[in-house]
Amino acid sequence: MILQRNSSVKIWGWAKVGEKITIETSWASKKIKIVTNTNDRWEVTVLTTLSKKSQNIHLSSSESNIKLNNILFGEVWVCSGQSNMRQPLKGYTGQPVFEGNKAIVNATNDNIRLFSIVEKGSPIPLDSIQDGKYWDIASPASVKDFSAIAYFYGEQLQKILDVPVGLIMTSWGGTRIQPWMSKESVAPFLEANNTKIDTTEGYKKMPSAIFNAMINPITSYTIKGVLWYQGETNRKEPELYKKLFPQMVKDWRNQWNIGDFPFYYVQIAPNNYVDKSNSQYLREVQLESLTVIPNSGMVVTSDIGSEVTIHPPKKIEVAERLIFMALNKSYGMKEIDYLGPTFKTMELKDNSLILTFDNAETGLFCYEKELKDFEIAGADKVFYPAKAEIVKGRQVSVSSPEVKSPLAVRYGWKNFFQGSLFDTNLLPASSFRTDDWD
Repeated sequence: MILQRNSSVKIWGWAKVGEKITIETSWASKKIKIVTNTNDRWEVTVLTTLSKKSQNIHLSSSESNIKLNNILFGEVWVCSGQSNMRQPLKGYTGQPVFEGNKAIVNATNDNIRLFSIVEKGSPIPLDSIQDGKYWDIASPASVKDFSAIAYFYGEQLQKILDVPVGLIMTSWGGTRIQPWMSKESVAPFLEANNTKIDTTEGYKKMPSAIFNAMINPITSYTIKGVLWYQGETNRKEPELYKKLFPQMVKDWRNQWNIGDFPFYYVQIAPNNYVDKSNSQYLREVQLESLTVIPNSGMVVTSDIGSEVTIHPPKKIEVAERLIFMALNKSYGMKEIDYLGPTFKTMELKDNSLILTFDNAETGLFCYEKELKDFEIAGADKVFYPAKAEIVKGRQVSVSSPEVKSPLAVRYGWKNFFQGSLFDTNLLPASSFRTDDWD
C-alpha cells in the first residue's frame, strides 16, 4: 500500500476489549503500545517521512501476529464519482478510451499502487470495506480494469514528482450525489414525507447508502485530496445540486478531519442527452461552485465532449487538466496554468457586446477566425445566433443584425456544443451566460 508521506496517518483495527497490542514500524525506533477500548476497536496515529524506501509494520498481541510489508510513502488520492470516473483504461463495450491500450502496455511501475472498492450500498455506516480488492502494483493486468482518469493522473503525478502515488478508486456509474452524502449532511435536503426508499441495485439510489459503504470505511485513511467526476445523473435538478455539492464536500472534509484537503472535480461534458434535458444549467452550477468550495478546482471539458456517448473517450485530456490544477494549487508550481478563460465583464459598444475574461493571462485563442455557439439577445429575451470574434487577442466581440440593442450573451448554452474559446495554453472556457433569466 501507499501511506501519505510526511503526514500523521492512522493505523486502526479490532480486537478483544482490553487486548494489548504492540506496533513496530521500520521507520521509527520506538514501539507503540495500545489497549483495545470498550468498542472492540483500537487506533493510533503515527508520523510518516519523506523516505522512498520500502517499509513494513509489525502488529502483535497475545492473539495475533500481523506483518504488513512493501509499504511506500507517497501521495494518496481518492478518485470518486460515477461512470466517467469509473470507466477503465480498456473502455466500456463499444466506448473506447483513447490512448488506453498504450497506457496498459507501459503500465508496469512499482511506484504506483491501486486500490479499488467494489460498488456497494448500506443502510447504515460501515466501519470496514465489505467488498474491495487488495492493493495492487501497477501492471498491465491491474490497470486495464482501473479508472482511466485516475490512472492517467497518477502516472503523470508519479513521473513529475518522482514519488510513489496511491490511488483509491471508489465510484459507481449512474449515481446521483445524494447516496454519496452522509445521513446528517443530506437529511436537510430530503422531503419529510419521503418514506419510500429505493433499495434496488444494492441501495444504489438510497440517500447516504453509498457513503455508508464506500466512503465511511476509508475516512480514517489519510489522503492528499479527492478527484471527483459526477453530476450527469443530477442534470435535471441543478438548483438542488447547487446546495448538495458544497455540502457534500464540507461533510467529507469533516469526516476525514484533516482540514480542507484539495477537492478537484470535472465539469460534466457536453452531450446530446436522449431526454433533451438542459444540462447547461448543471454545468453552470458546477462553475459557480468554484467560488463557494474552498481549495477546489474544476476541469472544463467543453471541447472534449461527445455527441454520441455520455462517456467521452478523451480521458487523458481530463487527467492532464487535473494534473495542471494539482501541480499549481497543491504542489506549489505556480507557473503552471490550470484554468481557462472565465467570463468577467461585459460592455455595450455600438451594437456589439464586448466581453472580458479572467484567467487569460496571455490572451484568448480560437482555432478558426470566428468563435462558435455564441448567442445574443435584447430586451425581448429572444436569443439569436451571433457573430463572435476575438478582439486584440484579449476580448470577445459579440453581435447580430437581429439584435440592435443587445443586453445578454450566452456561450455553449445547450446540451452539446464543441468548445471554441480557449486561452493560449489551450485550456477551454466553460459554457456561460451573462443573464439570469428563467
